[in-house]
Amino acid sequence: MNTARPEHAVLRLVMAQVDLLVGDITANTERVIAAAQRARDEQKADLVVFPELTLTGYPPEDLLLRPGLQLRVDEALDRICAEISGIHVLVGHPEQTSAGRYNTASLVYQGKIVARCRKRHLPNYSVFDEKRYFIPGEGFCVADVAGVRVGVSICEDIWMPEPARAAADAGARLLVNMNASPFHTGKGDEREAVVRKRIAETTCPVVYVNLVGGQDELVFDGESFVLDQTGTTRVRAPACEEGLYPVDFERSDGGVRPLPGAVSPRHDEVASVYQALVLGVRSYIEKNGFRGVVVGLSGGIDSALVLAIAVDAIGAQRVQAVMMPSRYTADMSREDAFAEARALGVEYREISIEKPFEAFLEVLSDAFAGAAADTTEENIQARCRGVILMALSNKQGRIVLTTGNKSEMAVGYATLYGDMAGGFAPIKDVPKLMVYRLCEYRNAQSAVIPQRVLERPPSAELAPDQKDEDSLPPYTLLDPILEGYIEKDMSIEALVARGFDAATVRRIATLVDRNEYKRRQAPPGVRISQRAFGRDRRYPITSGFISVQLGD
Repeated sequence: MNTARPEHAVLRLVMAQVDLLVGDITANTERVIAAAQRARDEQKADLVVFPELTLTGYPPEDLLLRPGLQLRVDEALDRICAEISGIHVLVGHPEQTSAGRYNTASLVYQGKIVARCRKRHLPNYSVFDEKRYFIPGEGFCVADVAGVRVGVSICEDIWMPEPARAAADAGARLLVNMNASPFHTGKGDEREAVVRKRIAETTCPVVYVNLVGGQDELVFDGESFVLDQTGTTRVRAPACEEGLYPVDFERSDGGVRPLPGAVSPRHDEVASVYQALVLGVRSYIEKNGFRGVVVGLSGGIDSALVLAIAVDAIGAQRVQAVMMPSRYTADMSREDAFAEARALGVEYREISIEKPFEAFLEVLSDAFAGAAADTTEENIQARCRGVILMALSNKQGRIVLTTGNKSEMAVGYATLYGDMAGGFAPIKDVPKLMVYRLCEYRNAQSAVIPQRVLERPPSAELAPDQKDEDSLPPYTLLDPILEGYIEKDMSIEALVARGFDAATVRRIATLVDRNEYKRRQAPPGVRISQRAFGRDRRYPITSGFISVQLGD
């Protein structure tokens, strides 16, 4: 890397787009120290900027309520002051005072905290619960770094006009915003659009530094960036990659302007979702210490996508695919499952569920006497598979990745303790039609999913000649209705007014409302939308409110 500094540069800033582990204050502090030393020694930086709540990771949730956490944070700040010199370090952390707890950023230089910024606007919507833990800060923070007046803000503050305007009015010529901004589709464009508004109001360039890595359901995609005083993108870090990304500033008309640097291209919707899924799965597995994963491979499209994501996340050598055929499994399903496992280079085994299924039917024969076969027998097959996968998980120290998609989870087309059994659900927020698009995207990189899997009608294969459309509307109809009802909170009447059949809409809405109890028992999974089940969409299980009856 060329570290030569342009003669006319007055400030070199490094965006530390780092992956942190929530609660591991010691490791996070060591990462800060190492990154700051690299930025100073290798990149000749004046200032290194880290993401929001650097020392605790984000979101720390109720760890913030633990009495010992703040003590460790304070010790970490002391260590940073003692071990880093010759560079300004902007680091995020909780700050406990007699008035309450703040979400704070401290600017450390030459062994001292020379400035502090407290987050003013605390998000309390969607996945955010910051008012549960913090009190809002007041005022603004402007500090001198290498002769440049720098205004500091934290995440949500850049979405509001007041903090940036106050900093500019106080003499700031450069605005720096520290973030833990989670991914959802289209989020990158939203961030840059908001920052352009602040630039138009202040004429100050903005540095936007974002966290990267997965934390439970959330994925932080990075894509830190720098916009100049005209709103032009001058530097953009790649999505879903750690790194230290420098930018140089020179004086211009009483302020400073960023010099052009590397601008990573923004991926399209499908590619960005795939990246986020891979990062989310990798982070969950690595940060929780699993040796590898087990995937039930059915020969269908959902499990095919999950297997590909798993391999891309942690490597084929740590992935085991298990085909568990029954009396209803088609030969083409076994052939396609084996073909994908071979193409991806994973360990593959077949374990038939016929004997345990027969054993359950025998055990229950008296209890079921006189009753016709129905979904009960179908669910027993799914639960046989769940037991097998969990047994392999226990024995091998691998986590089971479930394979259900958002369309299925929305309407309850899944079996508790069966195909829902597992530790992490990579595609639980991915609608079925997006599953197809993601598979086509992955095959465009290298063909690992058999074409027949993408073309054949989806089926659970729990009954003779079964197809998903025997129980559900076509996904081309189901997904748009679910998007309106779940993502946009549209009423029954509004959906019908869009041209959807009234009886179909009522049926789907009823299925969504009645299956909240199943979703509560599902494993966590990667969030890619603004209305993911669990963190975003929080509905009661027991409720007298019936959307279909009230027409709301």
